[in-house]
Amino acid sequence: MIHSTAIIHPTAKIGENVEIEPFVTIGENVEIGDGTVIMAKACIVKNVKMGKNNRIFHSAVIGSDPQDLKFAGEETFVEIGDNNTLREFVSVHRGTASRGKTVIGNGCLIMAYCHVAHDCVLQDNIIMSNAVQLAGEVEIDNFAILGGGALLHQFSKIGKHVMIQGGALVNKDIPPFITAAREPISFAGINIVGLRRRGFSNEQIADIQDIYRIIMLSGLNVTNAVQKVEAEFADTEIRAEILDFIKASTRGILNKVN
Repeated sequence: MIHSTAIIHPTAKIGENVEIEPFVTIGENVEIGDGTVIMAKACIVKNVKMGKNNRIFHSAVIGSDPQDLKFAGEETFVEIGDNNTLREFVSVHRGTASRGKTVIGNGCLIMAYCHVAHDCVLQDNIIMSNAVQLAGEVEIDNFAILGGGALLHQFSKIGKHVMIQGGALVNKDIPPFITAAREPISFAGINIVGLRRRGFSNEQIADIQDIYRIIMLSGLNVTNAVQKVEAEFADTEIRAEILDFIKASTRGILNKVN
């Protein structure tokens, strides 16, 4: 159902069983997948491709120009997968020449007043609580949870199954499987509750704990801690996930316990 007050650009493509409520604006080169609901006063601005069964709540704005002074009007995009919920007043900006697009995967819940800036990449099943603010080119991996009001610095990377405290200022990379809290942002243990909910075995959780005891609690610097983990732990998928993230970090990982 498309309400008579909705404004839809002639180039927009609307899938089957899409509901578009009053005073919605759908702009140029927008694709809306089957079964999606766009609620009253939401604005899908330009160059947005959205998959199936998404719910876009009242007054959300998706596909605006990026807030980047280097943006020169180049053709850039937003890509959103399936089964996402974007709550009231969420804003998602298009990419810049840097990456060309801002990406949100599948099954994400982005609560009211969150901002996803240009060229961010969000993977699947991410939860962003109210008023989380992402600067440009932030990357967030699967099943991460960001507490309300968290602020993420440009280029920050968040690993899989991370839990970030509400109100945190994130100016470092956060490796997978951990809880990050305090000021400055620091290691606060592993995300045991989240890992159990996602079906990690007791043995896997114990391995994660043992690896982070060396990285975060042994007193070794990061380079030496990584070498020790490589020498003492079997080359499992979990070990690789942690060490590959740390080695690839350009901003450096968060502080040890403080």
